[in-house]
Amino acid sequence: MFTGIIQATGTITRLEINAQHARLGICASALTPADLPLGASIAVNGICLTVTDWSDNDFAVDVMPETMKRTNLGHLQKGSLVNLEPALALNGKLDGHIVAGHVDTTAELVIRNENENSIELEFAVPHKYAPFIVEKGSIAIDGISLTVTMAENDHFGVSLIPYTIQNTTLAHYQVGDKANIEVDMIGRYAVKQIQAWKKEF
Repeated sequence: MFTGIIQATGTITRLEINAQHARLGICASALTPADLPLGASIAVNGICLTVTDWSDNDFAVDVMPETMKRTNLGHLQKGSLVNLEPALALNGKLDGHIVAGHVDTTAELVIRNENENSIELEFAVPHKYAPFIVEKGSIAIDGISLTVTMAENDHFGVSLIPYTIQNTTLAHYQVGDKANIEVDMIGRYAVKQIQAWKKEF
């Protein structure tokens, strides 16, 4: 379980991809083997992955083909930046919102506006996921817990404050780029229960 509060950004140091399997090497100076022992869970761009190896310069995570297809990891290159969040400790603070690390889909950035102290982003999301995204609700974009500022017609918007701009990768996104999306877990279950209730009456 995660909170969507990014602890560090990392750089992709190596990519080993074939039809059945992929392995990523990630360098993050802010994280050490003490923070991420072998077998530990870490969210990479919002995707829950397992640390399988450490070298002098980086740590490795294994990725299944389904994950590569469903997320934006398939677009990464050597040198790409990724958002990182170790799993939440039981005594940790839930500063963002409950994030499972199970990416639902990707959304395409369609509008990017820079203001004096913020960046406003608007994404287009596949229609089937739009009912789970509501104005003032929570959403995880590349693992970042954000508040939805607008939601209509299969589009939604978010606003990046200076801290998010400086400490995550999202400010680098340009129109046409795709980000990983995990809709709010509570909203997902609420919609499902309402749909089930409607079928009964």
